[in-house]
Amino acid sequence: MLGPGLLFAGAAVGVSHLVQSTRAGASYGFELIWVLVLANVLKYPFMEFAPRYANSTGNSLIDGYNKIGKWALILYVLLTVATMFAIQAAVTIVTAGLFSKVFNIHLPMPLVTALMLFVAMLILGFGRYSTLDTIMKFVIVLLALSTLVAVVYAFSTGFFDSASVSGNFDWTKHLDILFLIAFVGWMPAPLDVSVWHSLWSVAKEDQLGKRPSMKQALLDFNIGYVGAAVLAIGFLSLGALVMFGSGQELSSQGTVFAGQLISMYTGSIGSWAFPVIAVAALTTMVSTTITCLDAYPRVLSKSTTLLFPEIRNIDKYHEKLYWFWISMVALGTLLLLGYLSGTMGFMVDLATTISFLTAPILAILNFKVITHPHVPKKDRPAKWLIRYAWVGIIFLSGFSIFYVVWEWFVI
Repeated sequence: MLGPGLLFAGAAVGVSHLVQSTRAGASYGFELIWVLVLANVLKYPFMEFAPRYANSTGNSLIDGYNKIGKWALILYVLLTVATMFAIQAAVTIVTAGLFSKVFNIHLPMPLVTALMLFVAMLILGFGRYSTLDTIMKFVIVLLALSTLVAVVYAFSTGFFDSASVSGNFDWTKHLDILFLIAFVGWMPAPLDVSVWHSLWSVAKEDQLGKRPSMKQALLDFNIGYVGAAVLAIGFLSLGALVMFGSGQELSSQGTVFAGQLISMYTGSIGSWAFPVIAVAALTTMVSTTITCLDAYPRVLSKSTTLLFPEIRNIDKYHEKLYWFWISMVALGTLLLLGYLSGTMGFMVDLATTISFLTAPILAILNFKVITHPHVPKKDRPAKWLIRYAWVGIIFLSGFSIFYVVWEWFVI
């Protein structure tokens, strides 16, 4: 019955973990670990609503948005179009950096990024993603075990420094606050992934030929969600143990960062681990890149058919819509990288900050869908989960308002 939850973990363990969690540990020690835990706790209900809704109704959250009103679906489409280029650019440029480092390629980063997108489109076009998805389940386990082993080795070999517990985060420093916002934005993943999760849950039902019980669906989700959270703590710990206080700073250049990331493992476990870590990290990011490049056209194609019912039953349009949207995502990503900035650090911070600001809106949409009358009463969240969700909405909204006021009216 496992599947969508593991795909969620595979999508989450990408930029937010390899880049942002590691940067948090390397720059501030263990000081921000409570922020990491809080972000996972606050986003949990809105991620959980995705498999709950899919299992209850047999439909994705996109159908749910349409049920509560065309305005909700239109709002979701606008948010998706506003965020997808930055998110795709962020994951692709990190992947390109790892690829260049592992294979010692010395080409301009925009060119490597374009090649990565082209290859990803070919993989999706020839239907090879299912094979990569199967391999990905083993790679996630490999990366998880490697990270845990590296953290244990780092503790046992005396890397721990008591100064890393207090860290050096400055709540009055502009750059520190900007990093905090970006860190929370994708921890453990942007809320967009909840919609993808609901699509994967529906696909899982088709694959099984039956609908899993609600208990099974939520267990699958919890395994993926908790696993992603534990891994985030592992990456932060590795950054804090190996790099904090060393005088080094994680580079914003993709290739240099990739080398630093891999050296954290090899410095802790041993140089023999290089090929294992390199393959695991690269495959993880390749999968994340392809997952994003596949997910956006799928959700936008379905949204298009719901917004324009006249083309819903015309089969030939479905494939054309998918390729139209995938071309738009790839083209927009390359234009963004070309005209704004080609550096990994800039793209990651841009994407994660946008996700931070849109999180309250998606949280409210997911809450309205799962509590709507068309959802069977027995499958709606319990009272404690409803209260929990309200706390999450208040905090996420409050943080976003604070950031906007602080950024535009205080600084």
